[in-house]
Amino acid sequence: MSLPRYVPYYRVSTQRQGQSGLGLEAQQAAVRAFVPDPAQLLPAFTEVESGS
Repeated sequence: MSLPRYVPYYRVSTQRQGQSGLGLEAQQAAVRAFVPDPAQLLPAFTEVESGS
């Protein structure tokens, strides 16, 4: 039986990152809390894009 696999996707807007409370660290903590143990966490995809 193979383990479930997850690819984390993190996205922040450089202008809003500090204001929203959803910076990269908070998103990473949320993924760690969500992904069940045991599971395979694949390499993450991180995107930093401005909304403008």
